Amino acid sequence: MTPLAPSDEARARAALAAGDAAEPQRLLGIHAVGASRWRVRVWHPEARAAEILPADGSARPLEATDTPGLFEAVVRGAEPPRYRVRFRFPDGTSWEAEDPYRFPVSLGDVDLYLFAEGTHRTLWKVLGAHPQTLDGVDGVRFAVWAPHARRVSVVGDFCHWDGRRLPMRRISPSGIFELFVPGVARGAPYKFEIKTRDGSLRPKTDPFAFWMEPPPECASRVFGCPSDFAWGDQKWLDARSRDPLHEPICIYEVHLGSWRRRPDGGLLGYRELAEALVAHAQRFGFTHLELLPVTEHPFDLSWGYQVSGYFAPTHRHGDPDDFRAFVDVCHRGGIGVLLDWVPAHFPRDDFALRRFDGEPLFEYADPRMGEHPDWGTLVFDFGRNEVRNFLVASALFWLREYHLDGLRIDAVASMLYRDYSRKEGDWLPNLHGGRENLEAVSFLRELNQAVREECPGCITVAEESTAWPGVSRGVDEGGLGFHLKWNLGWMHDTLGYFGREPIHRRWHQNDLSFASLYEHTEHFVMPLSHDEVVHGKGSLLAKMPGDPWQQFANLRALLAYQYTRPGKKVLFMGTELAPWEEWDASRSLDWELARDPQRAGFARFLESLGALYREHPCLWRSDPSPEGFRWIDCANHEQSVLVYLRRFFDDELVVVLNLTPEPRHDYRIGVPHSGRWREILCSDDGSFGGSGHPRRGRAVAEPVPSHGEEQSLSLVLPPLCALVLEREPVE
Repeated sequence: MTPLAPSDEARARAALAAGDAAEPQRLLGIHAVGASRWRVRVWHPEARAAEILPADGSARPLEATDTPGLFEAVVRGAEPPRYRVRFRFPDGTSWEAEDPYRFPVSLGDVDLYLFAEGTHRTLWKVLGAHPQTLDGVDGVRFAVWAPHARRVSVVGDFCHWDGRRLPMRRISPSGIFELFVPGVARGAPYKFEIKTRDGSLRPKTDPFAFWMEPPPECASRVFGCPSDFAWGDQKWLDARSRDPLHEPICIYEVHLGSWRRRPDGGLLGYRELAEALVAHAQRFGFTHLELLPVTEHPFDLSWGYQVSGYFAPTHRHGDPDDFRAFVDVCHRGGIGVLLDWVPAHFPRDDFALRRFDGEPLFEYADPRMGEHPDWGTLVFDFGRNEVRNFLVASALFWLREYHLDGLRIDAVASMLYRDYSRKEGDWLPNLHGGRENLEAVSFLRELNQAVREECPGCITVAEESTAWPGVSRGVDEGGLGFHLKWNLGWMHDTLGYFGREPIHRRWHQNDLSFASLYEHTEHFVMPLSHDEVVHGKGSLLAKMPGDPWQQFANLRALLAYQYTRPGKKVLFMGTELAPWEEWDASRSLDWELARDPQRAGFARFLESLGALYREHPCLWRSDPSPEGFRWIDCANHEQSVLVYLRRFFDDELVVVLNLTPEPRHDYRIGVPHSGRWREILCSDDGSFGGSGHPRRGRAVAEPVPSHGEEQSLSLVLPPLCALVLEREPVE
């Protein structure tokens, strides 16, 4: 490095002493001063003396300068010297360590360029804390983006949390600071102490931390990435479908902190949860787990939706390798894992992303764009290259480093519209004067394209509640590029219908048939999620009308309808227990309910429903095709009976819903084929807790026209019941 001019050196010394050194490498470390001559400068603000310890075992005292804590000497040698430093303190103690400033910068120009451009798809390998060995010395390379900072230091137990000790080197115009600190071990807590332009000190957790401490400390912790964890799921990854739209997807939505707990109320670890959750999912025929956010978050009751660590699995259940073990167990048990991921907003906690370097950085500067009125959170600046890169890299990180199978993107609607939940005058129009957030649209397309290119076989699912067109259409077709979209309209209409007394349903049957009008405008997921059983909404069972028997019957019919209509499925944990109370994230599900005979029958029903879904391709293979579903009859409003056909080549099922407590005898429905049809599921079966009302079980199609078909069946429809019929093979 070129020697500093005397005036520049004086300013550098003053900045170091004042704790303002943004480029300490210009003063500290090793600098050539002539042929085979090197100036060594070391720094410790509390030291009274220092000496360097070259590799030959000798000791060379350094001279004190007029800057307290700064010591220097000129040494000879053909190559830059390799040495350790011994500092001596006024109390007579000493401390020996490697000099961080003798090691060169290890970030490349290409990495810096791609980050500034916003296209570095493995950014987590560049920024953050990375154990490395440089020049035979073990340590950790720290790097952070803080373009508005006057000075950035890495602090931890290794420097007694003294921000004067280890000022980092600004190495790029975009504001990346870097420093290799020898001797820092795995698990060591650390933060970045940022001195802002107004002179304030802001200790911040690492935005790229792979592991974090619990509140109130919330420090980042060193953890290697890539990890040396021994994965055993290659068979799963190799077999993962590249065409998820034509595969069965039945998702069990889980909040790990309240699915099951220890007897004392303590949280279970990732490894403890894995075996039990996989067995449970297998029992009920689920294909995937969808985890409410396990990205690190400070507040338990946010359920993970206020994220402070976009690259760290929460400490609540173990370390990053424990989470890898969780995913590995799921995959080896044939269960996929999706993560609820939150790019729409982040919390105001001052230890995290908010005003990271003293000024708006990750968030929009204008509160009309940067503050979310519903949640009291901040909104990412989707127009900034580095912020977009941060988020895209986070998404790819979870899919690649943790082998996850997909992401459910939370609150997409809040990203798409600048006026989302804002009053007139409280939002800024886009450059065309419209309400669309064009930067967020561009980000979502970039995100989905990156997932498709980098992680084939993984899916993205949008929780999007508006009529925005083409959410699940490809980017090259003008869409947002998601694989699937939550059908929240279907959810609201369906729960509204099933929540009505049966006597009133005749006037609302269109609530069930309406979704078929827009069925193929998107690739849908049918969600009955956690959002429907919190905040005073009651459990699914409690939403159902009538006496307890009718409530259970209604719930069985609702789930049969969800499982047998087009679209992928989401069911929130605990539904299988049929609780009366809504979900409480502060405690375990009430597993004692499973001992109740009525609920045991309900669980048997859900097992049978899951098996039915998995075993019949017509219930999933033809989801994207209009030919896979057809109403046979949705016009019998007076009796609240609906009949529909699911078809995939020779696999055909007829579903009949009787949604009143009145049994129907000799009820005739049209069917597309002659021959015998047999019942393969009846939600009223006595083994499920139903009435066990007598029914035929089998019926032979007769040449009696009905519902536009030449053939028809005469059936007995039990009360509040779903029947599923299959045509028997012709011998």
